Amino acid sequence: MEITYIGHSCFKLKGKQLTLVIDPYDSEKMGFKLPKMEADVLMLSHDYFDHNHSKGVSGYKLLIDSEGEYELKDTFVYSISTYHDDEEGKKRGKNLMFLIEMDGFNILHMGDLGHELSKEILEKLPDVSVLLIPVGGNYTIDAKTAVKVISSIEPGIVIPMHYATDDSALKGDLAKPDKFLTEMGIENNYKKEEKLKLNQKNDVPDETQVVVLAPQH
Repeated sequence: MEITYIGHSCFKLKGKQLTLVIDPYDSEKMGFKLPKMEADVLMLSHDYFDHNHSKGVSGYKLLIDSEGEYELKDTFVYSISTYHDDEEGKKRGKNLMFLIEMDGFNILHMGDLGHELSKEILEKLPDVSVLLIPVGGNYTIDAKTAVKVISSIEPGIVIPMHYATDDSALKGDLAKPDKFLTEMGIENNYKKEEKLKLNQKNDVPDETQVVVLAPQH
């Protein structure tokens, strides 16, 4: 499996049989380009311009934008309803997290999660191979809460997303990833990769490791 970070909260997951795209953004409003992408499955965590640009993705056979369980070619997707804020959706409404079981790995994309996870949700989660988590704050959980969420899940690999970059139209509203790395206590102890490639189970470390992927937009 190959995980590519397109930018903001958008990822492309390429497995043995399927390609998935999660949360494509509107280029004009975001300030940076969304590359042309094809996918078998398109997932939208919520209906905001920086997550719902379905026109930017072609060829998909399955659109997942509501809570439920989905299966396509031995890949299972569980979309889990959460909130976009810490007031049970009163400020920003609902958010979907996507648990993806593909090629023997469990990937959890948290969308624009705005709160810590309940015991009920945590009990439903399997061992998470890779966690894609927002860290920029304001619209989502901030760096400090992200560390708490990571601790509650204990994933193998953590990939931060939804943070400020120099070319983002939202850079004034979001924190840079450095704040998250400081909260994790790993300012100089994380990996930088162009893409994340997972071939076998032992590619996932026993101890949680942070991997910062380079945006490909």
